[in-house]
Amino acid sequence: MPGTTSRRRAAVAASGALALAATLALSLTPPVQAAESEPPRSSAPRTALPEVIQGVGHAIHPEGFTWDPTRNAFLVGSLRYGTISVVGADGIPHTLVDDPSLVATGGIRVDVARNRILATYGDVYAGPNALLSVGSTPQTRGRYAGLAIFDLTTGALKKRVDLSQAPVLHLANDLVVDPAGNAYVTDSFTGTIFKVTPSGTASTLVYDKKLDAGYDSAGLPNVGVNGIVYDRAGFLITVRYDTGQLFRVPLRDPRAVTEIKLDRRIPGTDGMALSADGTLYAATNTIRSNGVDALFKLRSDDGWKSARVVSEQASPEAAPTTMALTPSGDYVLSSNVNVLFQSGGTETRDGFVLRRY
Repeated sequence: MPGTTSRRRAAVAASGALALAATLALSLTPPVQAAESEPPRSSAPRTALPEVIQGVGHAIHPEGFTWDPTRNAFLVGSLRYGTISVVGADGIPHTLVDDPSLVATGGIRVDVARNRILATYGDVYAGPNALLSVGSTPQTRGRYAGLAIFDLTTGALKKRVDLSQAPVLHLANDLVVDPAGNAYVTDSFTGTIFKVTPSGTASTLVYDKKLDAGYDSAGLPNVGVNGIVYDRAGFLITVRYDTGQLFRVPLRDPRAVTEIKLDRRIPGTDGMALSADGTLYAATNTIRSNGVDALFKLRSDDGWKSARVVSEQASPEAAPTTMALTPSGDYVLSSNVNVLFQSGGTETRDGFVLRRY
């Protein structure tokens, strides 16, 4: 598509004139990686983050973001343009990754120990006539999904791992990385969790009907397995978006998926984060659920065989999608992706909000 790359950069950048050098100036030598659920320490000078960061840019619609301790800044994706940008306290996106082949970027994680960024990508299917991304095509919509791996320092693409081999609709949604560098990717349309090794070899970790939401009466795939976190005891915690059920997936026997007994289900749970003190954060929204726009905190006393909601806080912004844990506090991303989905891509909104809870 002629001119696509330049338009993408202009849309993501506040001024439309960003240089890669500006991004690289933010980079420092990566420290040793701590546990995935605890943001690694950085030797970079700390800039206190405000309670609310008002992000700018034309129709970026990030769905995923993460904390980058090597830059002391956030990395945010884009459903609309498929970019990954560095965002600091001023809210101005500095484009780090601009690869049109990604179409849209979803969940993002930083693997400091291996100097990598990992991000889910694809062409999101939201209906037969929906065009959520500028690079979407009828041939790739819902049929194109995977995990992209980038150099953390430069943003250069190192590998693209296809996760859409089967002739069904796919949505590579969220991911988590374990201390050994294995990535676990949720496919929200198939009830599958994929495993991708540090070398980029993909396999099905588990498929389970309990994670599969099927299709609605109009033939649109429901969003099932979504947010995912890694517990240092050796298991994954994932959630079904439509029902709000949590599941425990032991890595020694992934087929032994069990539902975590909750005092209440939390439908609409999108992204999650697990803190070092054992608190599970869950961002919920109403994009395609009967939930609420809120942030929940949950705790468990028995190794996540059961759990309870310890707090619920309503979101001032519509459609919060995920969490990022930082040394300055725990932030939630909202970018009006509800408008993008509900309009089938015909309506967009500018900017985004990162709010500390």
